[in-house]
Amino acid sequence: MVESRDRRRPTDARAAAEAAFRKATTKPVAPAPVAAAPAAIPGSRESVTLRLDSAVLAHFQKDGPGWQDRINATLKALVAQEG
Repeated sequence: MVESRDRRRPTDARAAAEAAFRKATTKPVAPAPVAAAPAAIPGSRESVTLRLDSAVLAHFQKDGPGWQDRINATLKALVAQEG
């Protein structure tokens, strides 16, 4: 007849004592501190995901590299215009 014992439990007194000692003396692992987000630098840029119409994107990309800067300049001018 096979005994069904929980394999996690120590089977002898010495193993039980060692398990109890380990449990009583093991320090819990503290979670790593979460770094605070750095303060935003005035005039800095942020990476975002933006969905644009194909025609708008084609308009800004037709002059080649720098199209993201051109979109940014156009949006800045619009914001300044609106005050």
